Amino acid sequence: MADPNDIPLSASQRSRIRRLSAPKEPAPGDEAGELNVIPYLDIIMNILVFLICTLSVVFMSTIDTVPPTLPDPGKGRATQDIKTKALNLTALITSEGVSLKTSDGNLATGCNSFGQGITVPKLDGKYDAKELTRCARELKKKNERAATENQVTITANPDVDYQYVIDAIDALRRDTEGELFTDVAFGVAR
Repeated sequence: MADPNDIPLSASQRSRIRRLSAPKEPAPGDEAGELNVIPYLDIIMNILVFLICTLSVVFMSTIDTVPPTLPDPGKGRATQDIKTKALNLTALITSEGVSLKTSDGNLATGCNSFGQGITVPKLDGKYDAKELTRCARELKKKNERAATENQVTITANPDVDYQYVIDAIDALRRDTEGELFTDVAFGVAR
């Protein structure tokens, strides 16, 4: 209920009140006319954080290897003359150690004779690179074909650490007396 002592507003007063309370269009320089870039910056920051977290830095190193030669199509034989039967040394790296195989057969444990077993078994749960080098030198001294041979094929099981594959390559390449098997080829386990 209206108070009887209130004075009614005139038409001009009511018009003025309506005009002042009506929303105004913002001026071109006012805040409402600016582009709000904060949501876009949030999206860009989320994308950058995602990319940084998923980015993996990979340091690559290379090992010089020589691929096998193909037969010469005109002559029907390999481009390199094979004067003697090849040694075909293969190092099989397994979870139990390293097994060395030649065209004559498997080298037995200790690298003293041919027979069954892992040639260089793990020592205290670790691969023994020094024993592998010693065994390669022993093979070079005892076998005539190994004395002139310089190629080895390395094959590793999937559970073998890549670092040990590199260590085995280094162990088979040279020792303190000189070079052993410098041409390394990689094989696939079957």
